[in-house]
Amino acid sequence: MTIDGYTRTCGLIGNPVEHTLSPFIHNTLAEKLSHNLVYVPFHVEEGQVLPAISGAYALNLFGLNVTVPYKSQVMDGLIQIDELAEKIGAVNTLVRMEGGFKGYNTDMPGLYRAMSSEGIQIEGQEIILLGAGGAARAVAFLCASKNASKVYLLNRSLEKAEAVAGEVNEKTGKEVIYPMALSDYHRLPNQKFLAIQATSVGLYPDVDNAVIEDEAFYRKIHTGYDLIYKPSDTRFMQLVRQQGGKAFHGLKMLLYQGIIAYELWNDLSVPEEMALEVYKVLKEKMGI
Repeated sequence: MTIDGYTRTCGLIGNPVEHTLSPFIHNTLAEKLSHNLVYVPFHVEEGQVLPAISGAYALNLFGLNVTVPYKSQVMDGLIQIDELAEKIGAVNTLVRMEGGFKGYNTDMPGLYRAMSSEGIQIEGQEIILLGAGGAARAVAFLCASKNASKVYLLNRSLEKAEAVAGEVNEKTGKEVIYPMALSDYHRLPNQKFLAIQATSVGLYPDVDNAVIEDEAFYRKIHTGYDLIYKPSDTRFMQLVRQQGGKAFHGLKMLLYQGIIAYELWNDLSVPEEMALEVYKVLKEKMGI
């Protein structure tokens, strides 16, 4: 890569960002597409998000990704917000416009493309969604918008599950999200489900735990999708496979949310063959 006066800069803002794999996605794409573009992580301290956005615009940055804990805070510094991101209440991609940045959420389209690439269907499915935090809330919106037939939203705090379900049902105009206390999982219908694991339980270094350990629960799952990608084989995934189900980690979600951001910045479509080449680079970096 040659960096010169014409090199465009994109990056990631968050805290922490030191562990990120995103530079491997974007810099690999730039190399393969012969774009004079470089992507770097920026560690932004709490309270400095809005100055960081203003500074990024002043420095002529091409675009930014946003990671935890700033996906909601960043919205106050944008001149425009995409409809999906507005509904979800979280932005992870900023696209430069005249006068400022427009915010998008590529996490959920990224998850949808990742699941589709694995042959996993949301439309018409009955789904178990574990968690009611920011990630689970976004997944609930995705499931409702992609016409899942029913989503059982299980969370330790029933009150929080009810709040998320109520908001998603109201904003999508559908009664599709059904809140349940996590401890009531035994009350789920006796059938097979697609299950999406959207809690932080099992995330490195908490690798030996799953949000539910009961084997009977996992007998209800034909496919388990864990948003976590480190480790690449979570306890949740192991329990799904032990009961005969298929299990997937979240690395492809990371891949596709990055690819969609790159497409937005550069106004192009990345061919699927190239996406899979970048995925191979990511897996090598993960040692899988």
